[in-house]
Amino acid sequence: MSTFFGVGVGSGVGVGTGAAGAGGACLRPDCACADQKHKPITSMIAKGRYLMWVEIVNTHGENGKFDLLHCETMEQKRPQTLVITGVRDQARLIRAFDLRAEGAVDFTPGQVAVLRVEGEDPAYFAFAGAPDDRDLEVLVKQKVGASAVIYNMCAGDQIELVGIAGHGFDLEKMRGRDLVFVAMGTGVAPLRSALRHVLRRKEEFGQLVVLYGARTPDDFCYREETEDWSAHGVELRQVISRPDGHDWSGPTGYVQSLLDHVLPDLSAPVALICGSREMIEQTRERLGKMGFKPEEILTNY
Repeated sequence: MSTFFGVGVGSGVGVGTGAAGAGGACLRPDCACADQKHKPITSMIAKGRYLMWVEIVNTHGENGKFDLLHCETMEQKRPQTLVITGVRDQARLIRAFDLRAEGAVDFTPGQVAVLRVEGEDPAYFAFAGAPDDRDLEVLVKQKVGASAVIYNMCAGDQIELVGIAGHGFDLEKMRGRDLVFVAMGTGVAPLRSALRHVLRRKEEFGQLVVLYGARTPDDFCYREETEDWSAHGVELRQVISRPDGHDWSGPTGYVQSLLDHVLPDLSAPVALICGSREMIEQTRERLGKMGFKPEEILTNY
């Protein structure tokens, strides 16, 4: 069930949230409650030429008290129609969608598409392909709202692109550096976008390392591409956090645990991180202790 309220900002705002899932860690970074009483609220604030995406959480039912988790301003674009040209199962409850636009769609690797389908609020999906790929590509996990609708769409169906959010990764500034891509779950989508861009200019960069974590082997996406990555000199290391009941001989734990095994062999590396908020903060802290400067630890938001 969704909750909506109005906020007097600019020309007004509609704010909505779906019910939080049962169990799991709290979404507030300073709280460890297990019942997720801090429900996420995502809003689109229209103000002139811009949209502002705000994510806040209620503080355990305290009336009128909310914590700002994230705020991102993006230029509001005229909606573009995207036609689904292909659908591929990637992992458990995750599908890749190829999307063709009427005209050019300019984005930076790591940026996020804001997609809208009829009857649902806009939702956010990181571009998984490179800017010069023929079609756009996103990963969609079966959840609620627009994600659930898109997940069940087929080739020929249409989706609206209403904006592009995030700053992405400025790869031009990373020329000559070793790149460490650290991803968890569907966070591999924006990192794949950056990796595909880099592989077409491999001579301009140093070593490439991909550290990819998932809950189980069934949760890894783009498994058919890993051999191609290796053929292009990418060092891929994967880890799962829930090995019980699976035929898995690789490392177990969380993806940030892999950093200790690869970073000593790199020269002047830059880390590109995508995943949950908790994973990003833990990885950032770990890299900082390993000598990384803040400007050498990059996220797409």
